[in-house]
Amino acid sequence: MNLQDMPSLAPTQIELPLPPSTAGEPFKEPAADGYLLGGFRWRHEHQDTTRPVVIINAATSVRCRHYSRFADYLFANGFDVITYDYRGIGESRRDSLKGLQASWTDWGALDFEAMLKRAQRDFPGQPIDVVGHSFGGCAAGLGASGHLIRHLVTVGAQFAYWRDYAPAHRWRMFGKWHLVMPLVTMLCGYFPGKRLGWLEDTPAGVVRDWSTPTSRYEQRPSGRALTGGLPFANVTAKTLAISISDDPYGTIPAIERLLGYFTSSQNSHLRIAPEDIGEEEVGHFAFFRSPYQATLWPIALSWLQTGELAPDTPGRLVPRS
Repeated sequence: MNLQDMPSLAPTQIELPLPPSTAGEPFKEPAADGYLLGGFRWRHEHQDTTRPVVIINAATSVRCRHYSRFADYLFANGFDVITYDYRGIGESRRDSLKGLQASWTDWGALDFEAMLKRAQRDFPGQPIDVVGHSFGGCAAGLGASGHLIRHLVTVGAQFAYWRDYAPAHRWRMFGKWHLVMPLVTMLCGYFPGKRLGWLEDTPAGVVRDWSTPTSRYEQRPSGRALTGGLPFANVTAKTLAISISDDPYGTIPAIERLLGYFTSSQNSHLRIAPEDIGEEEVGHFAFFRSPYQATLWPIALSWLQTGELAPDTPGRLVPRS
């Protein structure tokens, strides 16, 4: 499909430079099991039931502050926004991670679900959209209230099946994330990622989910603990999965593997090469950094506004099987 042939659906976009991030208004929200989560809220002064609210789901062990500039951008373009940290991370961390019961499924079924409920309460009657980075795209399918999501944008979203890693990086990544990380976690009781310069400190249960070398989410430790099956089919949102060609995690097989779980949604997979936007490299984490405000952020903005891609969108659509 040639994006140039699509009808004009260009987003309404504010072109002025964004002010320094204010990180939004801090809040605390208890999950269903009582765990107190921390996050930030960007809210316009006057409520408008036609204005969507966007929940941003972070990548594994990435603090929600990483997405503050992007949240500013969405707010400046007419959205209300919620960012938050999963239990054990950033604003949702207690003093010690040793003994903390936290898994990928907890992050989705409890923490993201709490944000869906918060959005309903704080922004009654407004459409709810979601942006999910890396595991955050998987988390979007784990909330029982996923049917509330109108539009979903994922970026590099997958659940770390090692055979899907880019071939040139596969064995180094396997050694780092599937051997060293679980071994260090076993010794320390959690993964001291911040001390090692490998993202944030991470709860042991999350490490077990990440490092288990199985191709199915329901075969991960916390996936096996789910009763009643996986809730991904609850999501009926128009879904755009964005992948970057030099992202060693977000390969086409990895993105398609996760999209295969969203059986009730209308899914599109947009593949972008760095050269499509005049860059030499982008990778797994750079999408949400402010230098990409003019090139990558409008892609997500257009989908959130219209559920469609603008005709001048860079990249190519991956054929759906």
